[in-house]
Amino acid sequence: MNLSEPDLFLLGEGFRWFVPADPVPLAFIRQAGAEAVFSSHHQIPYGEVWTRGAIRERKQMIGDAGLSWTVVESVPVHEDIKSGRGDLRRLFENYNNSLRNLAAEGIFTVIYNFIPVLDWVRTDMRWVLPDGSESLHYDPVRFAAFEIHALKRAGAEAD
Repeated sequence: MNLSEPDLFLLGEGFRWFVPADPVPLAFIRQAGAEAVFSSHHQIPYGEVWTRGAIRERKQMIGDAGLSWTVVESVPVHEDIKSGRGDLRRLFENYNNSLRNLAAEGIFTVIYNFIPVLDWVRTDMRWVLPDGSESLHYDPVRFAAFEIHALKRAGAEAD
């Protein structure tokens, strides 16, 4: 079947998340039948520009494995944008430049979020289900301990 990239995205078929530190290599992803991956540049600090060179390098790595990178999840939104403080002009300019650079390299779909604190929060990345399979998991008690003791957020105890 020869679908266009928007068709593949809408169908949700043939995709998998991937970053270089992924324990599942690109060859395995391809072997499982995926044609494209979602990826991101988590090594680039939030608020900094994703350069065309960095995007091109990741795209080449994925392409060399016989896959395509067509969706970004996500270009992280800096906490200062979420809270409306700091050097917003620079942060918005950097975010916009990252989006422009992605488009210039042929990546037009960006999933974004404005979740505060730590982007997507999971307290366990390998929660074992009764059948032995693994899942992501969120435990509000563990997150409260993290907020109180690691983040030291004022008022966390009361929340």
